[in-house]
Amino acid sequence: MSLTGTPFLYTTVVLALVALILPLLLWSRMRGPRPLRTAARVLMLLFAQGTAVTLVFVLVNNQNNLYDNWADLFGTGNHVQQAADLGRDGTGGISLKQLPKVRQVFRPADGPGMRTAGGVRVTQLKGRVSGVNAEVYVWLPPQYGEPAYRHRKFPVVELLPGYPGSAKAWFGSLKAHEQLLPLMRSGQVAPFILVAPRTNLLAGVDTGCANVPGQVNADTWLSIDVPKMVMDNFRAQPAPQGWAVAGYSAGAHCAVKLAVAHPDRFRAAVSMSGYNDPIGERNSLAAQSPALRERNNPYLLLRKAAVPPRIALYVSGESGDGYQAGVALESIAKAPTTVHVVFLPRSAGGHTMALWRPQVPAVFRWLTLQMGQNHARGEDRSLTGTTPRAPSTAGSTRAALASGSASRAGAARRP
Repeated sequence: MSLTGTPFLYTTVVLALVALILPLLLWSRMRGPRPLRTAARVLMLLFAQGTAVTLVFVLVNNQNNLYDNWADLFGTGNHVQQAADLGRDGTGGISLKQLPKVRQVFRPADGPGMRTAGGVRVTQLKGRVSGVNAEVYVWLPPQYGEPAYRHRKFPVVELLPGYPGSAKAWFGSLKAHEQLLPLMRSGQVAPFILVAPRTNLLAGVDTGCANVPGQVNADTWLSIDVPKMVMDNFRAQPAPQGWAVAGYSAGAHCAVKLAVAHPDRFRAAVSMSGYNDPIGERNSLAAQSPALRERNNPYLLLRKAAVPPRIALYVSGESGDGYQAGVALESIAKAPTTVHVVFLPRSAGGHTMALWRPQVPAVFRWLTLQMGQNHARGEDRSLTGTTPRAPSTAGSTRAALASGSASRAGAARRP
């Protein structure tokens, strides 16, 4: 029975009701020795508590798409077949243009929100370069199947969840495709292809979207294997001009890191409540050594870049939860790099889906402008957040938050 399926949800509801009714019916009718009656009553109470906790967990998990299946929940899933040392560029010296085309079979995806707004499709991809074997979800814009667009190639946005998090979250919890469908039809947002690859590749640990030889090549999976598959199977624009990456929480860190590290693969990145130093997620592989932290910190990568990359970054967050990371990036960005920072007040929703879901339309309007998908010029005032004159650092200095010198204790974020 699927962890996120309707049958399991209904089963937990029924069991919770049974656990509530049993004590009412049997509490005073128990027969037998006193110890036996006491034990039976204790078991009924434990059963009631267990079913209640399970029901709450299922509701929260379905709402936030934290765990996609039982293997994710129990930490038994492993989607890495091999993790060779692929070098600094993540290609292992392979000529990507010479790789054969990747032809995939797609089927309708299951789960909350996956059948709405035209439906999301899913395929199981074996990454030829990364060694990752995992699912990739794809949603096509309404124009994709129209005769007038049959020769048109479409821009693409890779969507990354937080940790723990399911690749379905952008469709199930954030309802990105449902929000964007009318905006694409009206021309307010460009018709983007939305691609959500699995990022939870190893049991019980966040990959940090990093390449760690012998463990995982998550960077290569997201920046090479997934884009190649999409371009081989759909009318997708080539990189980097036609590609962007967006994420929230740990996925936000990944989005900015991927764009800064690979301006030849991504033109823009969106970070909602992200961080620069990988230590922002305690369970990140990229935070396990100073060398890994440095190689996967977008602030340090951008500061050390010999030539400023031609990328656009959108960074939103509350004070102490994403905002300072954006200000730090903005302070060192040099043309043609641009950084758009949006300050969100504490009352906006916290580190939750309630904060990120309403940002989806504004984020995609910004992407439409930055990726040259319409003829708009100048800054769109509707995209501009409020910036305090003296922003709070929530107890951490800007330098520490940006450079990676913040401690693990200081890196904690509100859940």
